[in-house]
Amino acid sequence: MQLSHVYRVTKYDPADRDVYGHYTGAEDVTSDHGEVEAAYLQAVQAFAADTGVGRLSVREPEVSSSFVRFGVEPPVDGFGLGPLLPGGLAGFHDGAEVLLDTGLELVRLMLRDSGAWCRLEAEGAFAVHVGWDQYVYIGSTRPCHMALARTRELGLFPERLDASPYAFEPDENGVPRPGDDAFWDGLHRAVASGSAGLLEEIYVQNASRWHRLTSDTIDTVRAALAPRARLAVWPDLSSDTVTVLDALPTEGFVEGVWQDTDGQIHSAIADEDDFPDLAARIAGAHAAALVPMYADERFPLLSAVMPDRDGVVRARWQAEPSLNDSPQRL
Repeated sequence: MQLSHVYRVTKYDPADRDVYGHYTGAEDVTSDHGEVEAAYLQAVQAFAADTGVGRLSVREPEVSSSFVRFGVEPPVDGFGLGPLLPGGLAGFHDGAEVLLDTGLELVRLMLRDSGAWCRLEAEGAFAVHVGWDQYVYIGSTRPCHMALARTRELGLFPERLDASPYAFEPDENGVPRPGDDAFWDGLHRAVASGSAGLLEEIYVQNASRWHRLTSDTIDTVRAALAPRARLAVWPDLSSDTVTVLDALPTEGFVEGVWQDTDGQIHSAIADEDDFPDLAARIAGAHAAALVPMYADERFPLLSAVMPDRDGVVRARWQAEPSLNDSPQRL
């Protein structure tokens, strides 16, 4: 649902924009960690109060990786989530509900480029999206006249827009497939036949957990998955690590997945500069595999998105295309 009243709230005076709308003034693009940052949070709080919202949902959470960094400030341990959410990063999942005060602290982390990002929304009523360079987009079903006046009092500039540029748009290449009983029955068959043995749990964007599967462990793994996680099923790891290493490309990106002799599974995304380190890790591993990174090469055997406990898929992100979607690829 598109909200009827959307505002861009910033510290940038519109009078200091050129004819193309680019800001040309002296304001810094980073947070001051002080009065201006506090003004942003008070403005969000004022809009929420005007809308009558006291709780927000985390939507489409993501974290920065070694290849995807947000902003220009240095990284923060645990993305700063530890003090805010039960379990820290484990509590940072799609659909997690937080009180407004916690939502405001998440906005603070995003303003500070902590490495964690999400949409904060009250479905059909309110939304807060933090963009680059201290741009905040607030949407509501109400005009929020009191909040607009308060925002101006705080020294910030609210500007009316048709829509937030960070409003969710589904991946046109995605597949709306639930991780329901039918999916898990198929996974049981694939593991039993030996065609599958590795499950990638994408619990937030840019972060995965890997599970090596047997027929006896599938149900245990299923019960412990993060809410609304995206799933991708791959062939099992290979104990022939020499052959795995021979498949390393000469350049580009690849994800290496390996199991240590103690049974722990690790993964790393690497490019040609990192291949020697990745090769050393795989050479000493119990088993390993290489997973493609590029969209035109990356096709898991099966894929799905976990539904909520009542069986309804409320996640807006979709499963990635799999070999099962394209019979000609089998």
